Amino acid sequence: MNTTATPEAPTAAHPATGLDWTPRLATGDDRMDETHEEFVDMLNQLLATPIDQQLPLYRQFIEHTKEHFAQEERWMVATGFAPDNCHAGHHATIMETLHAVVEHYEQDDKEIINRLAEALVEWFPQHAASMDAGLALHMKEVGFDSKTETLADPSKVRPATMSGCGSVSCS
Repeated sequence: MNTTATPEAPTAAHPATGLDWTPRLATGDDRMDETHEEFVDMLNQLLATPIDQQLPLYRQFIEHTKEHFAQEERWMVATGFAPDNCHAGHHATIMETLHAVVEHYEQDDKEIINRLAEALVEWFPQHAASMDAGLALHMKEVGFDSKTETLADPSKVRPATMSGCGSVSCS
């Protein structure tokens, strides 16, 4: 009898299991983090919903995401980003994809919402850690309050001067 315990290999969570809200997803801005936690909760709800019942919830998810991205884009413009910055460009690409999924679902590709949700489970942590955390840091540096959407000292920001994404790199 072998009494030596063998260590188990770490197992990666399958994307279909969803995404746990953890401190590593936090950006440092409470309002942004609240919105992100709602996003994660809705994503998990989608994955837990039977495929043939997903479309109404998915439409709510699209609306939430549209408002989520619009909120961040208001903050970017208010803190000196050009409206066509690369962070907003990433948002536009995601929104375009979200809308395209509805058409495919309605054309009998009933698995597509799950496939997209699984892709977002993979995408979101990196986006939050780079672009969103960078935006949160920038907002803190210029004295922007995301709750009131105001700048403590508007002279710290020159309008539409930043074309980047708010992260260290815009890859």
